[in-house]
Amino acid sequence: SGTDGVGTKLMIAFEVDKHDTIGIDAVAMCVNDVLVQGAMPIFFLDYLAVGKNFPKKIEQLVKGVADGCVLSECALIGGETAEMPDMYDVNHYDIAGFCVGAVEKSKLLDGSKISVGNVLIGLPSTGCHSNGYSLVRKVLLKDAKLDVHKFYPEFNKTLGEELLTPTKIYVKTIKHLFNSETPIKGMCHITGGGFFENLPRMLGKGQGVRINVRSFPRPKIFDLIMKTGDIPEKEMYNVFNMGIGFVIAVEKEEVENTLNKLKEINEPAYVIGKVTDKEEVDLVW
Repeated sequence: SGTDGVGTKLMIAFEVDKHDTIGIDAVAMCVNDVLVQGAMPIFFLDYLAVGKNFPKKIEQLVKGVADGCVLSECALIGGETAEMPDMYDVNHYDIAGFCVGAVEKSKLLDGSKISVGNVLIGLPSTGCHSNGYSLVRKVLLKDAKLDVHKFYPEFNKTLGEELLTPTKIYVKTIKHLFNSETPIKGMCHITGGGFFENLPRMLGKGQGVRINVRSFPRPKIFDLIMKTGDIPEKEMYNVFNMGIGFVIAVEKEEVENTLNKLKEINEPAYVIGKVTDKEEVDLVW
């Protein structure tokens, strides 16, 4: 089971007044975390707290949650909406949720199946997902005072629309690999804490990873954040997903087969590194 919220990405939604994708983020942050254990999501429930109940806004939020559940192939079996004046501003809200998944005990991925030399395959993110938005807002909106309504040619959309791009849900992709009996040794969802905090969670004791950060494309939003905030590149990998939202570990002999299986469903994938016997996250430029 897993539970999570969307964080301060909500502040962007308030500013842009766009609320139909935030629910996808709420679902994604839960189902992707459950997925890394090898479990397929079964059901999801949401909790929505609002300063004032605006039915049209609630409808948008719940639509996002429903869309996220469709993408996750799990049931939305209920939820709770609480109207809490004084606790929240009249136009503000918070959303969280939890999901339950199931996996055969023998197929549980808990780090014990990973071994040194396993190859790491990265699946691309859709941008910032739902992490690092306190830093994003400080750098881009508070300090640089960039306009969320301004159109950016490099994004082919406004800054606000780019920042509200929903978190990618990887359930169908991983289900395809499982159904084709691809032997996956471990998986990792790159969320808050970036590469340094999340990748070790998939490993066994005494293991680390070596990542070639030039082996995958970096979304332009991260370049904008890094340059605008004058943030060291290494620190960016300690906060954001930098273009890789999900990582799969497989045996070296299974790399080509896994990439071919991903190609069957038009899922881009990159060989980004390997598991090492040094207990560290080693980034190579």
